[in-house]
Amino acid sequence: MKIVLEYGFMTGKKARHGEISCFKCRYFYITYDSHFPYGCRAVGFKSHRMPSREMYANSGMECQLFQKKDEKQ
Repeated sequence: MKIVLEYGFMTGKKARHGEISCFKCRYFYITYDSHFPYGCRAVGFKSHRMPSREMYANSGMECQLFQKKDEKQ
């Protein structure tokens, strides 16, 4: 079994295996709302925590709409 260990962007804690990084998703954006700083264009909502964590908390499943950003050349 392959274990992926990455450090979380905001927390410095190790991420769980398979946890989706919203920062790498084409639908993720930063809002100007200080109460809801993170947004997901695919689902159409803003949140106070990462959208992938919000999706997991509400559905028990990891985000099914993740699409990796195109890398700039």
